[in-house]
Amino acid sequence: MTILLLCVLAAALMPVACAGIAKAGRFSTPRKDGGYDNNLPRDWLARQGGHRARANAAQANCFEALPLFIGAVAIALALDAPAARLEALALAWVALRLGYVGCYLADRALARSVVWALALAVNIAILFSAGY
Repeated sequence: MTILLLCVLAAALMPVACAGIAKAGRFSTPRKDGGYDNNLPRDWLARQGGHRARANAAQANCFEALPLFIGAVAIALALDAPAARLEALALAWVALRLGYVGCYLADRALARSVVWALALAVNIAILFSAGY
């Protein structure tokens, strides 16, 4: 169960990490010089390009993927899915999502889409891991 809880925690922290990547290195730069604007963070992020824009997009996608993952895990637990199977699938999902973020940051669109599809398939497998 600890592995499963750590996977859920990792999934929940992934968008936070992406946000940090998007904003990193711009906190000490004054706003007037293009530094991070905590008063209007969404406006500031919307003006960013390159890896910052990709990290922000990865953040949004991580938030989008989170409800299905948590829901699938909760349903699998409620249906008494085998723990070892559920943990293995959850670890695979987290690893794929980390790969997805890496592909996004590296600007590898095709690889990112393939990894996204694989993570979705694993998420569906989690949902049905109880074998019903």
